[in-house]
Amino acid sequence: MKIDRIELFHVAMPLIYPWRTAYGEDHEINGVLCRMTSSSVDGWGESVPFAAPCYSPEWSAGIFQLAKDWLGPALLGKDIESGEQLQAELSLFKGNQFAKAIFDTAWWSLQSKIKNTPLHRLLGATRDSVPVGADYGVMDSIDDLLAGVGAAVDARFPRIKLKFRPGWDTPMLEVVRKQHPDHPIHIDCNSGYTIEDIDLFRDIDRFNLEMIEQPLPYDDIVDHAQLQAAISTPVCLDETIKSPRIVQRAIAQKSCQYVNIKPGRVGGITNAVAIHDICKEAGIPCWVGGMLESATGSSLCVALSMLDNFTYPADIFPSSRFYHEDLADPPLELCKLDDGTPGVAAVEKLPEPVSDRLEKLTIESTVIS
Repeated sequence: MKIDRIELFHVAMPLIYPWRTAYGEDHEINGVLCRMTSSSVDGWGESVPFAAPCYSPEWSAGIFQLAKDWLGPALLGKDIESGEQLQAELSLFKGNQFAKAIFDTAWWSLQSKIKNTPLHRLLGATRDSVPVGADYGVMDSIDDLLAGVGAAVDARFPRIKLKFRPGWDTPMLEVVRKQHPDHPIHIDCNSGYTIEDIDLFRDIDRFNLEMIEQPLPYDDIVDHAQLQAAISTPVCLDETIKSPRIVQRAIAQKSCQYVNIKPGRVGGITNAVAIHDICKEAGIPCWVGGMLESATGSSLCVALSMLDNFTYPADIFPSSRFYHEDLADPPLELCKLDDGTPGVAAVEKLPEPVSDRLEKLTIESTVIS
């Protein structure tokens, strides 16, 4: 398909409740949406690195500028026949995976429309629904957290994820585990610790967690391997995994037993599928993570999550969990799977932004044509 026109929108989406992690606090979610046009057909992509370069070295205003000045012009007018070709066209520009994901996700959305085929089918999925977990950031109080976790357990979410950082760590986990001694739980450290904290993680073995997600620095493989060798709880890599090449190195070093795949963090759907396939070949189970995208971006994550090796319940949330009104329509909603647990179902048509909501939430926009 020939890419005839690209529109970019830097948006800020207000949250119902602040999202607090080891790297900071967000009251609104900053991201970039892309409308990519080929002939008379449009596809929408989305990438959300947040407002500040704290989750990764990228941030939303930065990827908007890079996309506008360099990546978009490099693709405009090109005939792009595959996600691999798109990635090759952008390979001159080093790193900047969230910026590249803007265009990769838009291309896949556009391809789905042109082929008149649901995205999950284009990706080779045979499933139409998958289970999801419940996540809790750092909250105003332990009582608030316990109320949320209790409601999630009652609703039969198959696993609980807890943000874990200095000051909101082992004592918090003690209380939650005491209330729910057998429910599957894992913690997400968002690179909040170093290998010097190895005794802390040895102690955490007693909680019988499903995994410890990204305990050490975002760019580390070696120390994670040392940590994994020293503890029985599986280590999951998130921020570290930015490309297929890096996941191959992490597997070779035995740095993890799980991999969280977020399309934005790895450069888009194309690389996410490649990482999934590498992990499947190596016997490393995966799960899909989210970045609090609108329904446009989160539905792309839903489609990806239908692939076979995504065996751990996904980080995909209903729109109403974080937003009074989603930027896109229809909003993402959960469903009940056959066993009664919450899940998400693949859609025939990906949600797209509502024009007046997009206009209201846009910080800056541009057209490349």
